[in-house]
Amino acid sequence: MQVIYLSEDRFQYDIHSLFKAFYPMDNVRMIVGKPGDNEDKEKDISDNDEISFIYFDIKECEGGSCGTITLKVSEDIMDSADFFDKDKNAQGASHSTNGVTQELDNSKNALKKLIYKVLSRKNGKELPWGNLTGIRPTRIAMNIVDNGGSDNEIRKYMKDMYFVSDEKIDLSIRIARREKEILKDIDYENGYSLYIGIPFCPTTCLYCSFTSYPIGAYKNIVGDYIKCLKKEIDYVADAFAGKTLDTIYVGGGTPTTLLPDQIDELLGYVHKKLDTSRVKEFTVESGRPDSITREKLQAMKSQGCDRISVNPQTMRDETLKLIGRQHNVAQLIDSFHMAREEGFDNINMDIILGLPGETSEDVRYTMDEIKKLGPDDLTVHSLAIKRGSRLAEILKEKEIRGFSQKGDVASFNNTEEMMKIAAFGAGDMGLTPYYLYRQKNISGNFENTGYAAPGKAGIYNILINEEVQSIVALGAGTVTKRVYGYDGRIERCDNVKDVRLYMEQIDEMINRKRELFNDK
Repeated sequence: MQVIYLSEDRFQYDIHSLFKAFYPMDNVRMIVGKPGDNEDKEKDISDNDEISFIYFDIKECEGGSCGTITLKVSEDIMDSADFFDKDKNAQGASHSTNGVTQELDNSKNALKKLIYKVLSRKNGKELPWGNLTGIRPTRIAMNIVDNGGSDNEIRKYMKDMYFVSDEKIDLSIRIARREKEILKDIDYENGYSLYIGIPFCPTTCLYCSFTSYPIGAYKNIVGDYIKCLKKEIDYVADAFAGKTLDTIYVGGGTPTTLLPDQIDELLGYVHKKLDTSRVKEFTVESGRPDSITREKLQAMKSQGCDRISVNPQTMRDETLKLIGRQHNVAQLIDSFHMAREEGFDNINMDIILGLPGETSEDVRYTMDEIKKLGPDDLTVHSLAIKRGSRLAEILKEKEIRGFSQKGDVASFNNTEEMMKIAAFGAGDMGLTPYYLYRQKNISGNFENTGYAAPGKAGIYNILINEEVQSIVALGAGTVTKRVYGYDGRIERCDNVKDVRLYMEQIDEMINRKRELFNDK
């Protein structure tokens, strides 16, 4: 376990994220105060645990506050960094120390740089994304592009501020410029996108923490759930009349747990109530091959769906069984071919790197098998240990400190080699990167990347990740985002996660949106 004592209760999320990036298999515990002050948090600390200390020395300075942060990770490894936090009302952007005017990092950036340098020195390794925590890398690059900055300016900023590797900086720049091209026709000021959540699944996968309910136990309430979705659609029709609907995304859960007539009813109601004449992309996340039938594909196609997902996650049957998928590779292949036969010419596939027991050779095999199918869009995920997933519970119980034998659900790791195999495989299929995002507790401190053929990139994927357009989200467990213009402030409201509670409180869910978008 990594134990960090803090002299001040500051920046715990960033501290935890960086220590977790360097020690992915260790628990990370932060304690505010000195050793001996917190018996409840200290009673299980052992001699095998590593203890670190972060000290904040803060004082008032002209125009703000300044001071020094010190990090000690062992008796012989300690370093410090100065900072200056400018008062919001102060003029100028510099701070004078010892009569010399110089630029100083604010306390948060100074701390992140300090932790990264010290832990990098201690462990003898660098991280591909440097000290980035909770930041969309392509957004950094895009902001500089929007301000007229050059690629070299992007490289310098991401290197100096975040210590990002050259490879990841180049990837960020490439994606940012492709995103700008893909989104050039999006109506940011008067447009919106629509998300419809179907919170039912055949089963819950080992790694999943999304809101989902087994369809077998909930099939009798699906009809009533659709009625509630219709009520939300009625609200959208009224509140967004005259606005441009750019993209529609039906996700979950697994939307294809709905019956063909239910799919037809729901999607048909969208067309009936909303102006879909300017929709640039209509996605239904079919996802699980064991939920796909020809009749469901026909229902989606007849209602204008032009993009679907058929997700393998891996092309190894033994891994599919281990992670709780109820389908095999043969079913995946059959479902993909069936979708092609029904006229779908934009099919996305998802894979996950770092699944339990899988090696680089497993990833290479998966990419080779996917190449035979030829998807139009491939999303490569790095396994993230999500709070609330069964995998997180297993790890907590076992307190894993190293990798177990192949076939154990606690034996997982994503590597740079796996990432390169996937990237090369995507390129070999004619797919190039178009969006990217990172998650907390992501395996290997890597990223999730979408690759697509020309003209096949998922527009909604970019919009949801870059947060540049309002997205109205319907259904249990969904989050609506209001974006006040391109690169403007963002406000949110959520629907309750429990599906029955959502149905009982549907009027309140609608009122939350009404208040969010009310300009009066």
